[in-house]
Amino acid sequence: MSAQAITPTPPTDAAAASTRIAQIDQLIAQSANGFAPVQAAGGGTVAPAFSDVLATASSAAPPSTAASAGAYAPLIDAAAARYGISPAILTALIHQESGFNPGAVSPAGAEGLTQVMPENFAADGITNPFDPAQSINGGAKQLSADLSQFGGNVTDALAAYNAGSAAVTRYGGVPPYAETQNYVKDVLAYAQQYESQQTAVVGPPAGLNTAAAVSVP
Repeated sequence: MSAQAITPTPPTDAAAASTRIAQIDQLIAQSANGFAPVQAAGGGTVAPAFSDVLATASSAAPPSTAASAGAYAPLIDAAAARYGISPAILTALIHQESGFNPGAVSPAGAEGLTQVMPENFAADGITNPFDPAQSINGGAKQLSADLSQFGGNVTDALAAYNAGSAAVTRYGGVPPYAETQNYVKDVLAYAQQYESQQTAVVGPPAGLNTAAAVSVP
């Protein structure tokens, strides 16, 4: 599930977001995106260590589109409650996967808001990947399974969602793939942002606390 596969566009019904989400949207600060490479010995650059990336993720969160998130907040909250996962994590995953574009299709064939691959439709209960309710529920179900497989470790579960559980098992954690490492970093940054805004407006959200639940190999 590639974060680089599409150019997301907000849904046309974003203006219909609830007052609560509008308040959240007003609180969002724009922040820088990405991390500078590290100078390597003998010249050249290398990617920063994943632990260093994660440690600074909150200060480098990509620009938010919470108004778009608001259009799907009821579906996200319901799916998160159904599968016992954090609404902030699920919102962040959708943000990274599709930019809240329900018609998103990646070059690899992943479809919908949560960019589920066709071979996973049956297991995730999806018959129409472009139906926001089905996609959100299916993505939440898949993420919940990943969390169960990796003992509730959010970092590993997100890596599995992006690269597959076999890769996470093989490397004993986030695999050394630039795309997957950046994916995990970005989703966690978004999640921290969404969680902090929700806490400021309506109190702590249900589900996992991303700051406490994340562990880095």
